[in-house]
Order: sequence, then structure tokens, then C-alpha cells
Amino acid sequence: MYANCPDRVIVCIDMKCFYASCIAMLEGLDVEQEPIAIVGNLHQAGSIVLAASPPMKQHFHIKTGNRRYDIPNHPSIKLFEPKMDFFLQMSIEITKLIMQFVPREAIHVYSVDESFIDLTGTEKLWGAPEETAMTIRQAIYNQFGIPSSVGMGPNMLMAKLALDLEAKATGFAKWTYKDVPQKLWPIAPLSEMWGIGRRMEYALNKKGIFSVYDLAHANLKMLEDEFGIIGNQLYYHAWGIDLSTFEEPDMKEPMSFGKGQMLMRDYHTHEEILIVLLEMCEDIAKRARMAGYIGATVSLGVSYSRSALEKNFYRSKTMIEPTNETMKMYETCKELFNIHFAEQPVRQLSVRLSNLQPHGSIQLDLFDKQKEQRQMLGYTMDAIRERFGATSLLRAVSFTTSGTAMQREQLVGGHFK
Repeated sequence: MYANCPDRVIVCIDMKCFYASCIAMLEGLDVEQEPIAIVGNLHQAGSIVLAASPPMKQHFHIKTGNRRYDIPNHPSIKLFEPKMDFFLQMSIEITKLIMQFVPREAIHVYSVDESFIDLTGTEKLWGAPEETAMTIRQAIYNQFGIPSSVGMGPNMLMAKLALDLEAKATGFAKWTYKDVPQKLWPIAPLSEMWGIGRRMEYALNKKGIFSVYDLAHANLKMLEDEFGIIGNQLYYHAWGIDLSTFEEPDMKEPMSFGKGQMLMRDYHTHEEILIVLLEMCEDIAKRARMAGYIGATVSLGVSYSRSALEKNFYRSKTMIEPTNETMKMYETCKELFNIHFAEQPVRQLSVRLSNLQPHGSIQLDLFDKQKEQRQMLGYTMDAIRERFGATSLLRAVSFTTSGTAMQREQLVGGHFK
């Protein structure tokens, strides 16, 4: 089965407790010894813990996903808010360090704290790949004081699995295709497998598939009929086969423009939820205009609070005429919301404009004489915001207690800069 499969030397390196490690370095602390937690907002009891140092996890049982109110009042505990600008810069500097060992095209930055590195062919420069991986790991620690774990495999999937399922406990792990039966197939539940979420796990369980072994020995045609191309991918992943490459995606033709937002409190009424949706449509429409696209399909996702009794929903509508006008998009979004909203407290929203085409293909409308003026107004507003800042020109609703645009302009990745 593996005769024609990729057999490269891929490592996946993960910065342990990245946010906590960065703050520890900044504050002159030892992340391995001090109980440190990074909290989204120290002034909000329900704010989420974004990272915790090993002592915080071991001694106080606080980990990523806990809330501010879960943290005990103990004198040794040190709490900090995130510094996203600094974290992103640290990630860039770590990538620059890795580039001392391999060219940029041999690095795939997977997230702010995790990267894949292709070490194939570096033996003549640095010696055995295992030694090179350990050298890179030590160099990161020496320069930044950030510990890391490394998984190695013949492809990106196997490297990632070696990292998540073994190296995070041992520091380093190497998996080969020969390890699949002993190390990969016993994995259960299925959500422990990289790329399988809870919903997919549930769907596979309904087919009698409960472990990776079951998945590897399932009927491929049944998986493809049931799940399409994803079923094909799951089957081959269960055998440790992954054809992914480090090539950058083609950004010339965006598939869609979208925005998701976790609200800082439950929103209950139509009026306050629609205020946030209008702000989101404003942002998406601006990005579409700047990229030179119009879109025909608007999608709306609403996730309710944990206390809600109704299920979340995600619905789409294709407009008769593609647009990148804020209000046209908002009216479609509003229509979807009014039809499907279950009068439950809302905690998360997402909006997407898809089914794109170049802006030059927009059609004139003899019955809509204001269309050209609205288009010019949109681009004029974009120019003002581009020059003087995103909050230099806002709709009045953004200054209400329900608006979020002013606050979110101070954030990077949803957290304070």
C-alpha cells in the first residue's frame, strides 16, 4: 500500500504553552516553575483562560478553556492578559530562526505556535534529521526560552499525529508507516484523531466505526458514498497516508469573505443582534470591495448560549443580483435571521459572502437610479477608513451598548493588542 506514498522527513514542532512561555520570557519568569495563566480579560469573571503553564495545570488544575472564575485565589498564581502583537512577533521571529536551517519554502506555518518543517535532503548540511530536529528545538529554547515538542513522520499527517499523541508527553517522537498498526489503529475515541471532530465521530459511530482500526478496515465505497471526498480522505488517513504538500494556496481567487464573532455577553433581542450583524456586513462588504469582488450568496450562522434549548443554525440565501453593498448584504442577512431565529440568547455569530465574481461584471439597473451613487459612497467610506482608521467613520448603531466595532478595533485575533 505504501509503495507510491510520500516518504519524506517532515517534522511538526509545537511551542509548549506558547502564550504563557512568551509572557514568562517578557516578565523574567520560568514557565516550567511558575503557575501562570493568560486570561482574555482579567476584569470579566467569565473570560476564558487562553494558556496555562505546566505548574498551573498540575497544581491548580487550570488549563486552556477554563474561566477566570475557576482560578483559585492563591498568592503564587500570576495572571496576565494576552499581548497579541507580541505573540505574533514572537511567532515570526521563531520562523526566522528555523529559516537558518531550511529555506522558507520548506516551512509551513500551521498556527501561531506550530509549524511543519521539511528536513528532506538536509542530511549533508546538518546530519541526521533527528539530530537536526533536536538542534532546532534547542536553538528555540536558547534564544527565546520557549520549550517545544517535535513529532516526525513521512508526511504532514504522521508528523502531526506523532506530535499530538506521543511527543507532547515525551518531547520527541518519530512515526513511520510501520508504526500504523501499533500506534495509529488503537486510537479511540475517533475524535482523538487529528482531523476528526465530534460531529464526524458521531456520524462514523452510527456506521459502526469506533476506532481508527475500524476506519482503516471500513468499506471505502461506503465511506465515499456517505461522506464524499472527506470519506476517501478519512480512509487513507487511517492508514497514515497523506498527500498534502507545503505549497501555499492560491490567494488570487478568494472563495468567500467571512467573519465570525464571539460575543462578550448573551444578546437577547432582535435589535441588538441586528446591530452586530450590520457591523459584520459592513466589514465583509468593505473587504469584498477592496479585493474587487461581488458576491451572490449570503450565509448566516447563529450559535446560542449554553442555556438555550434550541439548536444552532446556519442558513444561506442566493440573491438575484450579486453585490458588495453593505445594506444589500445586510437585508439578506436580516431576512435569514428573522426566519430562523428561535428567540434564544445568542453568543456567537458568523456571516459569509460567497459565490463570488469580479466587480467588473456588475450589471447596470435602469430601475435603480441610486445604485451608482451607493457604489461610489461605499468606496469613499472605505478610503476614509483606510486613511484615518477603521473607527474614523462608523454607523450610529456602533456607538450603542450593543455595538462591538469600537472595542474590536483594539483587538488582534479577538484579544487585546
